[in-house]
Amino acid sequence: MPQLPAPAYPAEVRARLEADAKEVIARYPGSRSALLPLLHLVQSEEGYVSRTGMAFCAELLGLTTAEVTAVATFYTMYRRKPSGDYQVGVCTNTLCAVMGGDAIFDRLKEHLGVGNNGPDMTTEDGKVTLEHIECNAACDFAPVVMVNWEFFDNQTPESATRLVDDLIAGRTVEPTRGAPLCSYKETARILAGFPDERPGAVEASGGAGPASLIGLRLARGEEPYTRVVAPRGESGHTDAPQDPEHPSGPTGEEGE
Repeated sequence: MPQLPAPAYPAEVRARLEADAKEVIARYPGSRSALLPLLHLVQSEEGYVSRTGMAFCAELLGLTTAEVTAVATFYTMYRRKPSGDYQVGVCTNTLCAVMGGDAIFDRLKEHLGVGNNGPDMTTEDGKVTLEHIECNAACDFAPVVMVNWEFFDNQTPESATRLVDDLIAGRTVEPTRGAPLCSYKETARILAGFPDERPGAVEASGGAGPASLIGLRLARGEEPYTRVVAPRGESGHTDAPQDPEHPSGPTGEEGE
């Protein structure tokens, strides 16, 4: 549990954050409802939710620091320690894991020389923080890697390695779909509810793929998309990951 009270923000930083915070609070009929976006706001200042940031939120909302701490430590999108400019999240939930997410995470962990917890998750140069993430509703495009919550679809260990190398080298990186990539602090400010000023960001689509939309199409009385992947064991299934010992897939029920 953080030890509060904490040091105050410098006067000019506090004045700027307070003006932004009052704008956020005014959106809600009850001020405490603004806590989640305010935590994103203070995260946009330091790159994580510091003790100073939590004390700031508590003061403006009339909450105890314990109440703010309870929320800040519950949601994983709030960082509790300094982290990298780029949050590289590898989905290792069930589908992405079996499609290669676990292999991608293991490769990146070794390539970046990072660990699984706390400051060990961040590269020594402070550029990249590697983490497991839960499902981000992109199962059509598994395995998925997210950088500052932008999608990089259908990744492999090799493509993910090139991705982090480009990030570290400062080369331009374009997400597979959705808005252009920005810094983690800029992402946090957008999540606080301030305008997304990236060119084309509002018009960009990060929507679901065809498989996820089949139910909606059927409900509308439309024809579903033509199946593009043959069922396991049928001819034509040439682009899916294969087990070298069983290139045609399982030979019996339940993989026997």
